[in-house]
Amino acid sequence: MLKKERYKQFVAHFSAKQPDAETELHYNNPFQLLVAVILSAQCTDKRINMVTPALFKRFPDPKSLAEVTPDLVFDYIRTVSYPNNKAKHLVGMANMLLHDFNSQVPQDINDLQKLPGVGRKTANVIASVIYNAPAMAVDTHVFRVANRIGLTNGKTPLAVEKDLVKNLPEHTIHIAHHWLILHGRYICVARSPKCSICEITDLCRYFQRNQKAKNISHQEV
Repeated sequence: MLKKERYKQFVAHFSAKQPDAETELHYNNPFQLLVAVILSAQCTDKRINMVTPALFKRFPDPKSLAEVTPDLVFDYIRTVSYPNNKAKHLVGMANMLLHDFNSQVPQDINDLQKLPGVGRKTANVIASVIYNAPAMAVDTHVFRVANRIGLTNGKTPLAVEKDLVKNLPEHTIHIAHHWLILHGRYICVARSPKCSICEITDLCRYFQRNQKAKNISHQEV
């Protein structure tokens, strides 16, 4: 299957099946999403959603978070991965929002990456989720699934990001991020992908190669 046709079928399938796909992180405003995404690095969304209600209640805006020390923030996030570093990042991020961005979460990806704790992936998440920008955040799920399906041969997150942004229809990029994440989280899992219940095996390069290998093996026997 040509890459163009694979992309076409991928978009057609998920547009029909998951037209309203969205992040599983809980938030009520851009500031809360930014906090949640920073916390979610190398941690599950489920864990973050357990931590953030109390955190958001105590720190509802950049000003309240900027006024405290990382030690106090640590008490609220101690059960997430790397809580010491993330506490420092959150306080630093809040200070920069307060003093440099008038307490508003910036839309520009370059501005977002100036914030402590915000790398390219996090910046792309914020830009795509909050502002519907054609930005593709590549985490482990997106990287794995996009390569398995055959949407890309990228060897780095940046290469995968560029390939997806180049080939997906622009209006679908912000939601395709969620299609890939959710498919990787529940179907195309890392160790034992659930191909038996997957609905896109007809366009999946990984599945087709495995099937071909099995057929050859059976013929040799």
